[in-house]
Amino acid sequence: MSTKKPIKKKSKTKKVNKKPELSIFKKITSKLNKFNKWQKSAIYILFTAVILLTIHFIVEASWHPLPKVNYGVSFSKLYADELGVDWKANFTALLDDMEIRNFRLMSYWDVSEPVQGKYNFSDLTWQMDEAAKRGAKVSLGLGMRQPRWPECHKPSWYSTLSKQEREEAIINFVKVTVTQFKDHPALQSYQLENEAVNNWFGECTPEDIDQKRLQKEFEAVKSIDQKHPVYMSLSDQHGLPLNKPVPDKYGYSVYRIVWNDKTGPFRFYVTYPTPVWYHKIRGWWIKTFKDRNIFVHELQIEPWGPAATSDLTVEEQNKSMSPKQINENFQFARKIGYPDIYTWGGEWWYWRMTKFNDPSIWNTVKTEFQNTRQ
Repeated sequence: MSTKKPIKKKSKTKKVNKKPELSIFKKITSKLNKFNKWQKSAIYILFTAVILLTIHFIVEASWHPLPKVNYGVSFSKLYADELGVDWKANFTALLDDMEIRNFRLMSYWDVSEPVQGKYNFSDLTWQMDEAAKRGAKVSLGLGMRQPRWPECHKPSWYSTLSKQEREEAIINFVKVTVTQFKDHPALQSYQLENEAVNNWFGECTPEDIDQKRLQKEFEAVKSIDQKHPVYMSLSDQHGLPLNKPVPDKYGYSVYRIVWNDKTGPFRFYVTYPTPVWYHKIRGWWIKTFKDRNIFVHELQIEPWGPAATSDLTVEEQNKSMSPKQINENFQFARKIGYPDIYTWGGEWWYWRMTKFNDPSIWNTVKTEFQNTRQ
């Protein structure tokens, strides 16, 4: 008999096949498959929007405002009169208290040539002379279209002329204005036809927006004065300079909060959806394809409300332009990266201070100018 003990067979343990864990992506895909195509589309759109907004905020935060800039201000006697302030005192305060040394001034056609062939530049000459006394420099507005409502400042006799005569009259007025001020010590540059191709704002007609006439005006300025550069502003915050003339420098406006009245009965304040990177890309395009520098010809530092500013309460004014919003607008403009910035609202700052005994606006702007002066 064999004495060997029987060998015990090892019992086979049954292998359990574990299901591999799904990746996060597969889990999300698995869940998405439960939705119909419209629900999926909505989710994809929302997801894309979140990603793009995240990138937008990261990019915006990566740019820092220029520490030093060259601020200026647009000044309009017409608007100071509308607000009911002493325009000479207003202009002098900008020079002496604000210590502003860069101005954009207006040679309104209806004021300067009220009767055809008879010119009156007395108020503009006073402004130019006062600027020169302080060593301030002026970028002088030229042509029919200049800042402030109604934008196209035509004299009353203009409508009695034929189309050809109207064109000749505009070009003649430009020539007379340049001849009058080309040797003035305050003159630094010209700004020809403010937002010349803007066809949505102001009391202007399609005939007023004429590229061929614009080129003739530009050539007229250059034929008289080769010493001072000619600047031009784009239509507004949008658009690219695709046509002639090609000025020595391009300007564009920067607005942030405005009253929207273009949507029928639905009216409300809107923040312009133009981020810093948008302005940077547009500036890059202009420098690359036009070989010209850029400046901000109009930075919003005054309200844009549902009525004329003179008719707005302080509370309504503050909805689109308060000290806080002023600081935000300055920061935004300095992030764009172009050091020459003309502000918009010097008459309003003075009006708020003198009419309402509220110097908060004036002092906020003054502090910014002092802290960032080149």
